[in-house]
Amino acid sequence: MVFSSVIFIFYFLPVFLLGYYVSGWRTAVLLVGSAFFYTWGEGPYLFLLLLMIALNYGGALLLARLAERRVRHLAFGALIAADFGVLGFFKYADFLVENFNAVWAGPPAPSPDVALPLGISFFTFQLVSYLADVHRGAVKVERDPTKFAAYILMFPHLIAGPIVRYADIRDEMHADRSRSERRGLGVQYFIIGLSQKVLVANAVAPLADHAFALDPSGLASTTAWLGIWAYSLQIYFDFCGYSNMAIGLAFLMGFTFPKNFDYPYVSRSITEFWRRWHISLSTWFRDYVYIPLGGNRHGLALTVRNLLIVFVLTGLWHGAAWRFIVWGLYHGAFLILERFGLRAILERLPAWAQHLYAMLVVMVGWVFFRADSLPHALQYLGAMVDVSAPTAADLQLTILLNAEVIAALVIGSVLSVPVMPRIMTLLKRPMAEQEDGALGLLDTRRVHAYPVLLLAVGFVLSVSVLVGSTLNPFLYFRF
Repeated sequence: MVFSSVIFIFYFLPVFLLGYYVSGWRTAVLLVGSAFFYTWGEGPYLFLLLLMIALNYGGALLLARLAERRVRHLAFGALIAADFGVLGFFKYADFLVENFNAVWAGPPAPSPDVALPLGISFFTFQLVSYLADVHRGAVKVERDPTKFAAYILMFPHLIAGPIVRYADIRDEMHADRSRSERRGLGVQYFIIGLSQKVLVANAVAPLADHAFALDPSGLASTTAWLGIWAYSLQIYFDFCGYSNMAIGLAFLMGFTFPKNFDYPYVSRSITEFWRRWHISLSTWFRDYVYIPLGGNRHGLALTVRNLLIVFVLTGLWHGAAWRFIVWGLYHGAFLILERFGLRAILERLPAWAQHLYAMLVVMVGWVFFRADSLPHALQYLGAMVDVSAPTAADLQLTILLNAEVIAALVIGSVLSVPVMPRIMTLLKRPMAEQEDGALGLLDTRRVHAYPVLLLAVGFVLSVSVLVGSTLNPFLYFRF
């Protein structure tokens, strides 16, 4: 079950919210509703998740009681190893066996061939952040097992983030959530996210899929660039839209999730891009990997080492394949170049040239992310610089360029920059006076006709598309 589905919007969510608002057991309703939500998609893997919750709940209590520093460090290391051991088995075992067999001359080792549990990367990182924060005293250990289980199982962030640290919502978890002043804001976030996902990401997905399904050897540069343009919009609005829906659902329940995207395609450098893209993941790696490794405090060589480690892990987090590792190293290399000289050069260029540089780097990187394999990615990149005439395969692609797809490409490109706040300003309508107002949302204390009409149209169009279409992919669903 995904948020952008008729079943979720018209069946699960109304029943859940009714029980959540009417009953006096909001944590219990959240826990049961989230368990049902996860079971709908995963079934037996719910027991794995419950086992990991129990292990980390008990482990955190143990860490809080241990006084001897060395024993405490050993217990913390064992718990972290257990969490990453589970993630490693389900996500990377097949990849490791495949590569072992590729270099091993003897009989091939059998592949585990296990299915990847939904959201395992997200909830593993949340468990690890909780243990680390308890270990270093950044958050008080949670002694109520239902509240801790509800934090991990909370369905808005369970399968696709954002990565929410317990320190961010602990007070809200213990507060009376019967009266939330942000329910109106939650509805707005959800509708905006739904519109981003359905009206842009889903609309351009067939174009990207078709371009990457073609044989790169017969692909002209115009088609290759059209395909990566479509994919760049798809992955942004797919993930950003889903994150906004999650943030909206959290507001409806009285929680505040961290912002996960801040118009990354307006960036003028790759350093800025990673401050704006998947913010909860990049800050997680900064706080729990980069800084503990030493950050940039111990000279040039170790700073380079730390950045490369972080971005190799970032690539691996996204998938067990060499193309993801290359994608991570590719971004890490540009961050290193910018840190040690390229940024100073960029700052002398006009703003448009800096932006063009950042977008070219990002779009080339997306080729590694989207291609089926590393050789496929390299062939596709070769097609992007090929200036030969269009082929029959390229002409087939123009069939997909109907009015809906063209509109999605144009609207998606326009809305990938912060034009919504400017539109609201032109309409002379107040926006939410908070950093969340970057979306250009209306002030929830008053009703304003134009923004409400815009949201209503977006919701109706999105639902109409969902009812009439079978295409509803989500790229981060299995991360």
